[in-house]
Parts: sequence; C-alpha cells; structure tokens
Amino acid sequence: MITIALADDESIGREGLRCLLERERDFRVVGHATGGRDAVRLVVRRKPRVLIVRTALPGADGLEITRQVHERAPATQVILISRVATDWHLLAALRSGAAGYVSSQVRERNLSRAIRRVAGGAYYLGAPFSQLAVDTWLRRSQGADAGDPLEALTVREREVLRLVAEGNSSPRIAQRLSISPRTAESHRANVMRKLRLSNYMQLIRFALLRGILPIVETPVRRT
Repeated sequence: MITIALADDESIGREGLRCLLERERDFRVVGHATGGRDAVRLVVRRKPRVLIVRTALPGADGLEITRQVHERAPATQVILISRVATDWHLLAALRSGAAGYVSSQVRERNLSRAIRRVAGGAYYLGAPFSQLAVDTWLRRSQGADAGDPLEALTVREREVLRLVAEGNSSPRIAQRLSISPRTAESHRANVMRKLRLSNYMQLIRFALLRGILPIVETPVRRT
C-alpha cells in the first residue's frame, strides 16, 4: 500500500484528486494540508511514502516545502504539480529534493505512474521533459544556477518575496509572519538588494518568471 499526503489549498481540486487516487487499490490518502507549514507538519507526523504538493501554497512555495520535507522526512518522496514547465523550474525542483515534477494538466494515469515510480525510488518527469533524459537533468540540477541570486535568500526572505509580490504592504507582511513592521521592512530591503531589483514592477516580473506567482491568463474578448 502506497500512503499519500496532499498539499493543496483549493478544496475542490484537493477532494477531486483524493477521489481519483483512492480508485487505485494500492493507494491510500492519509491526510491533506492547505498551507506550507501544515504540509511539513503533516509529513513529519504521518510519514507518507509520497507527498503531492502544488508549487504555490500559503505559507511557503512548493520548492521550500520540498526542501524542508527532504531535510526532515527524507523517506517521503515529493511530487511537485506546477502550472509552469521550464528548465529553471524543473532544475530548482530537483535541487530542492523533488523526485517527481508534473504539469497541473497531468492525466490521471500519468499521475498514478508518477506516484508508483517515485514510491519505488525512481524519478518521474512529466511532459515536456523526457524520462529518457532523467540522468542528464539530475546532473544539470547538481551544478545548475550556482550563481542564482534566489539561492542567496533565506527561508524568511523567500516568504517576504512571495508576500510582496502578492501586493502586501510591510505592516501586512509583519502581521502575516508575526514579526515587527521594521523587521518586515528590513527583509523586504534585503530581498530587493540580493535580487538586484530596483522597483516593484521588476519584483513582479521576477516572481512571475520564477513561478513564485502563478501566471493568470486573461480571457480574450471576442470582437
């Protein structure tokens, strides 16, 4: 029996995924979380074989959740479900300790295949990445982006980056993270300095390119 935990803040998507997974006789969903901190606590407490997590969750992004799970519960294999499929995102996921990386449009049979593969100790990369090139991707992840400024951010600074990108003011960030406004402002300044950004629009662009903010497609109005 493969035990699975889910981390998804969208209740409809989470319950739908649970129903799909529990159709498989060898799958058992042992819990779900709606935020980053809850996801890590859930894994540490229930010790599932596999954690399925979306890349954007309240409290921490999917990469940070993966990193913490990899450190605190290395027996749990993480599959990231992402809306974006770029080389950078895949490499960042592998560097964080993910064993699987799939698109949010993944088909049910492919997700089941991914779960069984990572539970068995293998890696699974969804389209458009090739399973035949897993070793190449792993080698690239070990040496990729050594000079990436995002790697210089602390866990707290990554949280602040996400909250700033979402449009939160320093007082609001302070309230969300239970820190003082001065500390929030200091973290915000450190983020801008380390990422070499000079204004809010640059920060938004950076957050979109790196998947820290989801890309929302605007419907085209018919004329």
